[in-house]
Amino acid sequence: MNFPDALPTLITERLVLRELEERDVAELFAMFSDPETMRYWSTPPLASLDQALAMLARLRTAFAERSALTWAIASRDDDRAIGRCTLFHWDAQNRRAEIGYILSRSRWGRGFMREALGALLDHAFTRLGLHRVEADIDSRNAASVRALEHFGFAREGLLRERWRVGEEVSDSLLMGLLSRDWEARRSRA
Repeated sequence: MNFPDALPTLITERLVLRELEERDVAELFAMFSDPETMRYWSTPPLASLDQALAMLARLRTAFAERSALTWAIASRDDDRAIGRCTLFHWDAQNRRAEIGYILSRSRWGRGFMREALGALLDHAFTRLGLHRVEADIDSRNAASVRALEHFGFAREGLLRERWRVGEEVSDSLLMGLLSRDWEARRSRA
């Protein structure tokens, strides 16, 4: 498994997955402060721009510590961040990581997340040498379940009442994708 020394840029038809920068903080704050966008996230919405700056600092520290890779999902048209995707809980010995992602509500329903996840997963399995990618999502998030199942993720378990955000309690749906399943899907495509 190859944790990169520098975050590679990934390019798709409409998107650029690139390093998050200070110029992205306003967009990060807009996404992470929107209650509807954060509906199925495991933390409450951000309340200040300072929290978005602190998030960026934590993501950079995680990269420096070789525990997470985080990309801005940016539009190729104007290079503005419209989302974020991450490979985290990096486990080199077992060649696995967990995937996380978020997209600005104004971009929902247009296939941007599938496009970003396709590029990220291909990179994870072909370039980074991962054997397994895992997802822990709110079981009520039907759009996220559909996106992961589109790529061949299997439902592997349900952890009841795992998260408490404010007064709301939710379950975790655990999903996983193996490299051989990804390769089989690529050969069929």
